[in-house]
Amino acid sequence: MRSLLFGSEIASDYVQPHVGGDLALLCGIAKEVLARKGQDAQFIDSHTTGFDDFVQSLQQMTWQQIEAESGVDQATIVRLAEQYCSARNVVIGWCMGITHHLHGTRNVQAIANLAMLRGMVGREHAGLMPIRGHSNVQGLGTVGVTPGLKLQMLQRFEQRLGLQIPQGPGLDTMACMDAAHAGRMDFALCLGGNLYGSNPAAARAYDAMSKLKSVVYLSTTLNTGHAWGTGQECWILPVLARDEESQTTTQESMFSFVRLSSGGPSRHRNVRSEVAILASLGQRIFGQDSRIDWKQMESHQAIRELMAELVPGYEDLKTIDRDRREFHVPGRAIREYQFPTADGRAKFHACELPGRPLQNGQLQMMTLRSEGQFNSVVYDEEDIYRGQERRDVILMNAADLQRLGLQEDQRVRIRSAHGEMRMLLARSLDIRQGNAAMYYPEANVLTGPEVDPLSKTPAFKSVPVTVQAEITS
Repeated sequence: MRSLLFGSEIASDYVQPHVGGDLALLCGIAKEVLARKGQDAQFIDSHTTGFDDFVQSLQQMTWQQIEAESGVDQATIVRLAEQYCSARNVVIGWCMGITHHLHGTRNVQAIANLAMLRGMVGREHAGLMPIRGHSNVQGLGTVGVTPGLKLQMLQRFEQRLGLQIPQGPGLDTMACMDAAHAGRMDFALCLGGNLYGSNPAAARAYDAMSKLKSVVYLSTTLNTGHAWGTGQECWILPVLARDEESQTTTQESMFSFVRLSSGGPSRHRNVRSEVAILASLGQRIFGQDSRIDWKQMESHQAIRELMAELVPGYEDLKTIDRDRREFHVPGRAIREYQFPTADGRAKFHACELPGRPLQNGQLQMMTLRSEGQFNSVVYDEEDIYRGQERRDVILMNAADLQRLGLQEDQRVRIRSAHGEMRMLLARSLDIRQGNAAMYYPEANVLTGPEVDPLSKTPAFKSVPVTVQAEITS
């Protein structure tokens, strides 16, 4: 269920598209805005490119296609477009449900198209807001953990540290799993997380990690990766969580504010921090020949001061320990009509609908998380968000239960092109007919290794499945 917020008033329509139908819905709203001549022509002419190709792509879409793929009727889409046209200030936010598709990047582009269409970006009180998770989501990119290090950061590393950084691109997560599966990778050092449990195609993930010669985990909590993602040799090094650190750390909010985070008492004795372990490894591996003072890197403040020199936009980290003042990462909030592109203009992208290739009574399944879990770690079987007391369920529309000849809480077998799950309970939920939901990471066995070609994100939320009653005696 999604609600749309335009301006300062909540729209009267609560719209629930098909799983994966957001792109068609967004294109339908844009198509109607153009039909009403509701676009901001001055903004488009002065500050954007690609508008004509975008318009042409919408003209080629029929309302029949839009309704079929979105699951939302034209009359509802027209009402949404009318409300959008009447709003003065709009912020469009989205979460992982938008990006976890093979067309996830196109979903985000469609959101940006809709904002640009009415000049809702590049000024105060309007804009685009990806709602991200915990601070690691931002922090990894902040320190350059990307397949290709940004040129400006690369140059600073080489000049400040005297290092020759490899020029070729690295591997993203799925590319690492592919390399391990093909036997081209021997060793994995995992800083937190659950590489096995968070991967799609669980059987393939198990095979990939079992081919590694050594796996080392730095972990705050035991998880399924420690049992099934072990390689031929596995080391699990317990580390302090952020709220157990003896030194202050920093966190970055979803609104791009960087602030200090105090630690607290440790749950266990003789547990070290991630930083202490990595600095110790640096000292042992490189010794006195290293250009980096690994002993100094045991200090969080020293690391922050180094980051202030190396990471563009994070210069204020240098003084955050002294003045304890949070700061906003520059360039994240676009308040002027000067966009971070080569020509300074925002770019429209032509839209192409992905289709809805279900057949033979299939449902479009999405994986989701419960209130009682954090990432792939499940702390509580109960999901108060959806009124479920257990996780071995598939949730679907009551009409689909009836169509498939199933009763509430009947045991079922679920199959996809990538795997199957047995003896789950079929239950009804307020979800659009033709769709289903199951819990992550358990349902990863049904998801595939294919990724969005642009973002390299797996399709955790677009999995065609068949549901059949189990034969029980």
